[in-house]
Amino acid sequence: MKKEITRDMLVEELVIQYPFASRFLSDIGLQCIICGEPVWGTIEELALDKDYSQEQIDELILKLNQEAAGS
Repeated sequence: MKKEITRDMLVEELVIQYPFASRFLSDIGLQCIICGEPVWGTIEELALDKDYSQEQIDELILKLNQEAAGS
């Protein structure tokens, strides 16, 4: 059973469990794959690095979980 996507989930774990996430994040400007390897850190750290607010991170996590439920 796949885990719920949370802000403290590692990016590597996210893209392994949910392959759609790589393109999803890239499409919104969050580069999560560099040279074929997932970036280090959590989803929250990735978003904060791009100046996302806490509210924007909450929305991002909600959208990721909605996409995961539909896949």
